[in-house]
Amino acid sequence: MRGSVRGNKLPLLAFLLALGLTAAILYARRSGSTPKPWNSSAITATYVGAQLRELDSGNATVYLAYEVQNHTDSDYQLADGPRALVMSRLRTDGSLSSQEQVRLSYPTFLPARQRARIALEIPSAFNWPADNDPAFQDRLRDLVNQKLTEVQAFVLFDQADRFEIEFPSGWQELKIASVVPR
Repeated sequence: MRGSVRGNKLPLLAFLLALGLTAAILYARRSGSTPKPWNSSAITATYVGAQLRELDSGNATVYLAYEVQNHTDSDYQLADGPRALVMSRLRTDGSLSSQEQVRLSYPTFLPARQRARIALEIPSAFNWPADNDPAFQDRLRDLVNQKLTEVQAFVLFDQADRFEIEFPSGWQELKIASVVPR
């Protein structure tokens, strides 16, 4: 009789253990499959200005300067890389586009409840005109406007922290303030 009691407890114990393990796996899958929503108010940005820089005789970069504000109680690191994706929000319908290469110029530490300046950069092939070219300023302005005409804003998605940072336009009346030669 003792052997039969032990024999009955062992399958019951194995069944309960398997049931518990299955429940734990299902719970982990369910809770892990729903990411938290994007937080678009934790970090905000304000447009400051634009600058065009010559990289070499065939390439230029448009730099867009922004002031970013950390509204959280935690320090934040802004850095270009696999966790941060910058996309353009199109003026026509507000959809997002990754057709244009846009990236953060440099990593920035943003302490809790503080502000910092950052820059986005948009590289472009561009044959620089000679300094004495009468259309020099027009060609520079055309390049910048070509890169920005269809863009309503830029949006950075920090996939790890689930932050969505919108970098609004401010370049509607863009005038070339400065050109930085190489």
